[in-house]
Amino acid sequence: MLTVLVVLGLALGGVVVWNVRASFPQLSGELKVDGLTGKVTVYRDKTGIPHIYADSPEDLFLAQGYVHAQDRFFEMDFRRHVTAGRLSEMFGSATLTEDKVIRTMGWRRVAEEELPTLAESTRRHLDAYAKGVNSWMERHRGASERSLEYGVLKLTNSSYEPEPWTPADSLAWLKAMAWDLRSNMSDEIGRALAATKLPPERVEQLWPDYPFDDHQPIVNRGTVVRGKFDQDGEPSRDTATTDTVATGALTRAALAMRAVPSLMGDPAGGNGIGSNSWVVDGRHTVSGKPLLANDPHLSAAMPSVWYQAGLHCRTKSAACPFDVTGFTFSGVPGVIIGHNDKIAWGFTNLGPDVADLYMEKVKDGSYLFMGQWRPLAVRTETIKVAGGAPVRLDVRDTMHGPIISDVMENVADALPGAAGAAGQEADAVALKWTALEPGKSADAIFAIGSAQNWQEFRAAAALFDVPAQNLVYADVEGNIGYQAPGRIPVRTLGDGTWPVPGWSGEYAWKGTIPFDELPSLYNPPEGYIVTANNAVADPGRYPHMLTVDWAYGYRSQRILDLLRAELEEGSGKGRLDVATMGRLQQDTHNGLARFLVPPLMELDVAGPAEQARALLRGWDGSQGAGSAPAMYFNAVWRHLLIETFNDDLPEGARPGGGDRWFEVVRVMLERADDPFWDDAGTELTETRDDMLRRALGRAYDELSARLGPDPGQWRWGDLHSLTLVHQSLGASGISPIEWLFNRGPFPLGGNDDAVNAIGWDVQDGYEVGWLPSMRMVVDLADFDRSQWINLTGASGHAFHDNYADQAPLWAGGRTVPMLAGQEAVRKAAANTLTLTPAA
Repeated sequence: MLTVLVVLGLALGGVVVWNVRASFPQLSGELKVDGLTGKVTVYRDKTGIPHIYADSPEDLFLAQGYVHAQDRFFEMDFRRHVTAGRLSEMFGSATLTEDKVIRTMGWRRVAEEELPTLAESTRRHLDAYAKGVNSWMERHRGASERSLEYGVLKLTNSSYEPEPWTPADSLAWLKAMAWDLRSNMSDEIGRALAATKLPPERVEQLWPDYPFDDHQPIVNRGTVVRGKFDQDGEPSRDTATTDTVATGALTRAALAMRAVPSLMGDPAGGNGIGSNSWVVDGRHTVSGKPLLANDPHLSAAMPSVWYQAGLHCRTKSAACPFDVTGFTFSGVPGVIIGHNDKIAWGFTNLGPDVADLYMEKVKDGSYLFMGQWRPLAVRTETIKVAGGAPVRLDVRDTMHGPIISDVMENVADALPGAAGAAGQEADAVALKWTALEPGKSADAIFAIGSAQNWQEFRAAAALFDVPAQNLVYADVEGNIGYQAPGRIPVRTLGDGTWPVPGWSGEYAWKGTIPFDELPSLYNPPEGYIVTANNAVADPGRYPHMLTVDWAYGYRSQRILDLLRAELEEGSGKGRLDVATMGRLQQDTHNGLARFLVPPLMELDVAGPAEQARALLRGWDGSQGAGSAPAMYFNAVWRHLLIETFNDDLPEGARPGGGDRWFEVVRVMLERADDPFWDDAGTELTETRDDMLRRALGRAYDELSARLGPDPGQWRWGDLHSLTLVHQSLGASGISPIEWLFNRGPFPLGGNDDAVNAIGWDVQDGYEVGWLPSMRMVVDLADFDRSQWINLTGASGHAFHDNYADQAPLWAGGRTVPMLAGQEAVRKAAANTLTLTPAA
């Protein structure tokens, strides 16, 4: 979130009176739109979700650009300033650090390089979309006609005026998507930071091996055979290796990474973000056709990162192949997640290791590589600053990538340097990341949207370079599948878990994993596939190194267990429908409870903590918003992590929660004298029971002070709540402005690694930081029986009826119909808008 400094004493009442409704879009009647060649119809239901009908792809995507701009233009404008490193043009010097980091990585430069490499049809779609946005901009020139945010912004930046939209603006957003889903870079830094205080074996203890025996990977059969992935193949070899390098420059690199605005999620926070998706075939469903569920876990945002829409060619043909409904990104044409008339698909973050941090030795404009000093590539960026002079930024690149530690050059190193191979200390950190090379992900969006079968879907997935996602698939013929796509490096040495010395030349990337060798499943015999950021494949069966930093499988295994329970013969259930899939998405079970509660109950405890602990007796591990046991258990968990690990670890490596820490503590519960249990700040030698007892007491003290002395009156949702904060103005510190744009709080259940993954950071408190950003269940037997929900609403205009109308439904676990058929869409329409050519 960005802090925008706004002068006190602004006449906010006047701003609100200044036509808060002036920018609300026209939703019915007729509008002339520049660039259209034919008539376009836009139906909107009572939630404001548009379904767009056109006769050509150009008109379809032009209309999508116009409609996105109607509802979300300020969000789009804000996002493109983030991705171009130009926030300071809007908000002044308060956002200089963010701009410097993103200019250093060069997201916008890569997007511009990418554009001419895309398919000609993709470029046409991007051009049409940009024309639609610009047509809306031409019609809505003043701040009052665009959105309330521009009126507030003019109080401190009266000269700001949005520029016309370009195709590169859309492509740059895909770089932000890749950044927020960038896999294990935070773990890489965390290991190195932890190694400044701990020996290697204790560092590795904090990143335990994936529990393959207890938590099934996504693909549990097959290997690469003769250069292709064979799901029935025999086990192969494991090629992973490990190397360790750490340096004080990592402090600056870590701070630079945290400075980037999180538009989708916050993996830099240490807990990561995730998602759930699963698909079941017709043998297990009421209808006899597949069902597909998806709920990506991303940062909370106001408005939501997603925008629901339908994009329909009136007559589907080779010339106009789109009939797709799903979740879009405002600012990007096409549908990202959803279904067309033949197939459905969902995403979760695959999380392969696609970025490496190279420790560099730099002096006098050169960097060391294999005994020779090579000249750094240097470019100069000029950052315009509202209300101030332009700022010059010199960006230095090695052969490995931009030196990201330069951005924080004014921050004193908090870490001791580590001697390199030549006995010298590294003093810079360069970032090598697949998203900093032009790719084809934009082509993939349109290819997936028009795919009609598994073969076409896989061909489209092969174009999805970054971010690498787990793709689940189903079609109307009854088939289901899974495909891992992405540009995933093959390393000469090392496994990507630690920063490596760039000067040695030993840690180069020697290529990428061929698409045909990436894991895949098609109609597996069990009839279902589950992905939840868990391990894709056991390294004993799969020869390529994807990553070792998976989620640890608590969510995925819970989903598998719940599915198997529903399908168990003789249970009276055995057949799934849309409602059942939706209920599984709402499961709040805590996967650690069965390991942690028993030793807590065995302790001798005196005082009021004993009364609180009684809440856990017989608790089933569920974490509804109204649960007193969940409130106390999560408070105990928070204090257990803080008391046990903070004394041993520097900032940046301390626990935030999540299932990696579930696994760390689960193993340690069997070792009562593990050194981590000891508090380094006391003269005593504490054991497991000492720390468990301390956590029980600290948790009671905190909750009694905040919620009252009666444990029976505590409620998880009292502290575990969500406030939807506007991305640019919602954290201004000016209460009236925050009142204008923020919504909530909403009390919520769940936790980081429940299926209903409502995440929080133990270092900060219980407030919700990431969550299921949307939920979707698609019924391949009848698409109109599908259900979906967005976090906020279709509109980005504060006080519009659709600004936050879906938020209470989302918080209550409810959904709305995901209509797709034209008859159903027309019948549900609350507004109909006809767009016609301007001339």
